[in-house]
Amino acid sequence: VAGCVVAVQLLPTVRGRSLEVLQDAIRRKSPRVIVALGQAGGRFGITPERVAINIDDFRIPDNEGNQPVDEPIVPGGPAAYWSTLPIKAMTRSVLDLGIPASVSNSAGTFVCNHVFYGLMHFLAQEGGLRRGGFIHIPYLPAQAARLRSQPCLPLETLALGLEAALSAAVTQGQDVRAVSGSLH
Repeated sequence: VAGCVVAVQLLPTVRGRSLEVLQDAIRRKSPRVIVALGQAGGRFGITPERVAINIDDFRIPDNEGNQPVDEPIVPGGPAAYWSTLPIKAMTRSVLDLGIPASVSNSAGTFVCNHVFYGLMHFLAQEGGLRRGGFIHIPYLPAQAARLRSQPCLPLETLALGLEAALSAAVTQGQDVRAVSGSLH
């Protein structure tokens, strides 16, 4: 994408373990930009996240049964981290393809936010050598059909939108001030 090799690392939907796998992958692959992905039921489009908060408050257990309530991800860590990706430029690039997208101001308090916060904390500890952030995507049609009345996008559409978002992430040094249609 945009002249860069895209490396993929599957993360477990497990508190703590997800960050171990992510940090190990960053050390091994040494990317300059890290974009974590996760699904969010109820989302209508591709949604780059603006902020990660230092809280785990799982309404359901993760895949190993962990269900923390009001626990910090990093005890003593900052309350939040901003994405260091050009989230509005990424959103605009997706919208330009006619694919639904918007900037999101909440990554929730489940494993997706855990990964986002842990990623940004890791990058801050490194001294800001790399950029990173998180994107939520909606369900695939087969998933939405099982859950009834959930928004979804086909895999091909998600792939095109994510390619546009990744391209903007690696080519845009600064973010834009507004998104077409003012979806921010």
